[in-house]
Amino acid sequence: MERDISAYFSTLARLGGQAEATDEAARPLGLADAFAWVQRKARAAHDSGHKLMFVGNGGSAGIASHCAIDYSKNGDLRSLAFNDGAALTCLGNDLGYENVFARQVEMHGRSGDLLIAISSSGNSPNIHKAVSAARGIGCAVATFSGFKADNPLRSMGDVNFYVASDAYGFVEILHLSLCHAILDLAMGWRATDGSVRSGDLKAESLV
Repeated sequence: MERDISAYFSTLARLGGQAEATDEAARPLGLADAFAWVQRKARAAHDSGHKLMFVGNGGSAGIASHCAIDYSKNGDLRSLAFNDGAALTCLGNDLGYENVFARQVEMHGRSGDLLIAISSSGNSPNIHKAVSAARGIGCAVATFSGFKADNPLRSMGDVNFYVASDAYGFVEILHLSLCHAILDLAMGWRATDGSVRSGDLKAESLV
């Protein structure tokens, strides 16, 4: 058991260190550049009266809700997740589950918003449709996916984060970790002491 536990966390650390990012043309980006893009877009959206929108299914829905709260409360960034149960069941019943996020993006999204689309497999039709809806109204898009390297979601964002694993647990943990790192580093996390100065996410602190 001890060996299995050690191997589990070693695998998690290895996959995290190997996380990749690409742009809309599938060109490789360094994580620093990809993080900086999300940080700039997030702050620009908020400062211009716009917002961040998070979408995901299942465990990714939990990540979406978690991040919408953290980016709002800790990051001072106007953020929301489209995970309300009544909305999902209403729209799923009336329009089909593949449209539950796209319709909410169409209703609430505005040009200048930033959509964060999260899918472990990158194959969820309702996430794809949400991205297409966001694109159609002029939103910027960042995606988080895993499993196959050529999954469809990985080619749909302005910036696309990818975790090379087919294990849901690893992909979900690392998607959340990437989202946290984007926020925490913008807020002032430093490797020297591991501290985060809550409330420091201001326009001038973003690269």
